[in-house]
Amino acid sequence: MAFDIDMIRARYEKLGTLVKKAREVVGRPLTLTEKILYSHLWEGTPSSNFERGKSYVDFAPDRVAMQDATAQMALLQFMSAGRSKVAVPSTVHCDHLITAKIGSSEDLATASTENKEVYDFLSSVSNKYGIGFWKPGAGIIHQVVLENYAFPGGMMIGTDSHTVNAGGLGMVAIGVGGADACDVMAGLPWELKWPKLIGVKLTGKLNGWTSSKDVILKVAGILTVKGGTGAIVEYFGEGASSLSCTGKGTICNMGAEIGATTSTFAYDESMERYLRSTSRGDIADLANGVKEHLTADPEVYANPDKFFDQVIEINLSDLEPHLNGPFTPDLATPISKMKEEAKKNGWPTKVEVGLIGSCTNSSYEDISRAASLANQAAEKFLKPKAEFTITPGSELVRFTIERDGYIKVFEKIGAKVFANACGPCIGMWSRVGADKKEKNTIVHSFNRNFQSRNDGNPNTYAFVASPELVTALAIAGDLTFDPNNDTLTNEKGEKVKLDPPNGDELPKRGFDVNDPGYQAPAADGSNIQVVVDPKSTRLQLLAPFIKWEGTDLKGLNLLIKVKGKCTTDHISMAGPWLKFRGHLDNISNNLLIGATNIFNEKINSVKNQLDGSYDEVPKVQRQYKAKGIGSIVIGDENYGEGSSREHAAMEPRFLGVRAVLVKSFARIHETNLKKQGMLALTFADKADYDKIQEDDKIDIIGLTDFKEGTPLTLALHHKDGSKDEFKVNHTYNAQQIEWFKAGSALNLIGGKK
Repeated sequence: MAFDIDMIRARYEKLGTLVKKAREVVGRPLTLTEKILYSHLWEGTPSSNFERGKSYVDFAPDRVAMQDATAQMALLQFMSAGRSKVAVPSTVHCDHLITAKIGSSEDLATASTENKEVYDFLSSVSNKYGIGFWKPGAGIIHQVVLENYAFPGGMMIGTDSHTVNAGGLGMVAIGVGGADACDVMAGLPWELKWPKLIGVKLTGKLNGWTSSKDVILKVAGILTVKGGTGAIVEYFGEGASSLSCTGKGTICNMGAEIGATTSTFAYDESMERYLRSTSRGDIADLANGVKEHLTADPEVYANPDKFFDQVIEINLSDLEPHLNGPFTPDLATPISKMKEEAKKNGWPTKVEVGLIGSCTNSSYEDISRAASLANQAAEKFLKPKAEFTITPGSELVRFTIERDGYIKVFEKIGAKVFANACGPCIGMWSRVGADKKEKNTIVHSFNRNFQSRNDGNPNTYAFVASPELVTALAIAGDLTFDPNNDTLTNEKGEKVKLDPPNGDELPKRGFDVNDPGYQAPAADGSNIQVVVDPKSTRLQLLAPFIKWEGTDLKGLNLLIKVKGKCTTDHISMAGPWLKFRGHLDNISNNLLIGATNIFNEKINSVKNQLDGSYDEVPKVQRQYKAKGIGSIVIGDENYGEGSSREHAAMEPRFLGVRAVLVKSFARIHETNLKKQGMLALTFADKADYDKIQEDDKIDIIGLTDFKEGTPLTLALHHKDGSKDEFKVNHTYNAQQIEWFKAGSALNLIGGKK
């Protein structure tokens, strides 16, 4: 039987009534997205027709999921909320802190020793507050959620941007910062701006070398990394129905790379098959009873242009395998065009490593299709030219593929199997030689390929592809190899061609596992003690941020004016810094160390306005904090794209940065800044970005009359005595303004004004 089946049954029992009322309120047929949103309103029964992209709305999510890196800060905040138990079903998943280096068992043992303090903390907090705990090695949060918790028509939030993976099972699943998770676990409403809707109509059927991954790689090329910002993407059409449930999950997972709030699919037979295969036939039976409400109204898909803000159509029958990258997940290149693109751009074409797996592509179907190619390589006497690694998404998948012989197949071609964890996808990869910073190319089936993300080497050119294509390219050792047309020379000197991959959507003998790695919480956690050593370098209890002083902000120093792309990896790096995710003071030492200063074109080098010297960003900011001087960060487009990590907002807040002013924000990061009591501002005229000079003193005027919809004024006092003034915009509503005034949203929850 499924987890939380009574909650799911109760959700479905009222679904029809809520959808009917929403249809009356809106006055037209509804998309699937709208049905899920309107059936999860905090107010209960729908009474308002919300305006897309403008209305702030309170929701009541069904559940919360947290991974270990972000859970530390989320739970440290929750401990301040004064509750004895979480208000909604919640889970913690230990997947981010395991470094991939030698192999699964060795790496897991090392992580269990090195991270014991953190794992013990997360385990005890979970036990005390009624939170399900998934131990190290159990699997990656999003794969485990898909296998155990996701259900059609549900709504969940998770402290990781790839929470959206659960859309593969028909959920509206959204990545958030820990403060948002804290609110929901504390029994408070969760706020979201009512999203715009993008419809993607899929026709035809995948064939040959194409896979579900190629759908989202194509969409990323169309929409770019910010084209989905503020929108939910809803996939539909005969092509959508032809995809596996886990294939749908892959598409939704990487929807985070287009900035989408989330992505989702209508309930269909592939979801039913997956539910039954993962021992959740009871959910499938319940879903079948409300099936008409787990898809859009028929009129929507018949005339999508009338109901979506944007419609994209992709014919799966004509879709080519794609490689996206390097350095950005939206630079989409069909494999047939890679030869000319690589030559034109000077990309290294020798593939050094091929990596498959991760939360994006670690399903049984993914592994079996990749294994069919590994088997071909062995049978056709092809020795892979590149290193090859597999990162299973969960112990359920790993155990099953081992039982079915796939791991032995991979071992025939020299593959290394890492632990069931994030590993190289998030920079937790101890790659030999990466410290030499040599120019090289890797290919992987992960979701992100920002500079330095996977191995810390800024000169690693990382390309994103399907597991099948990654396997083929690792065998060939050549980025320009097109398996549709090219041949390879085997160890006998013969020309051979790889046949298209094949595999099973689900295991014929069913899934199997000895120990999935789950720890249920205590029925009564009142006597459980959660201890944090004051001398710890890994964990630190939180002190409330200071409330707003009630005046305009005058004389701010410019900390950094960022040039170009600035993701959360640039603001708060992962990799070796993950170990400090529960210690705000220590992790603040990585503040903006990956960002490029426009004034000197250097990374992690800014001018200290106290003495005119140049130093590392966090060191300069700590000096400003010690002197009681506030500062401001200036950024470019889509500032804060990438991970949901709220550390990217908490670190500048902790070190005394008062505002972040940019051309545009990624959704999650803007919300995180607001939650932490920061000013998140955008240029009313983007050209004003050019007016900001390195030695400026900056005022933010209008805060004493801070109102929803009313711009603020920025005054620049230049070193030569001249002055510039211009308007800056914000998206704060009345409640969010109260967060700012109180010092943070958490201060309001805990009454620490």
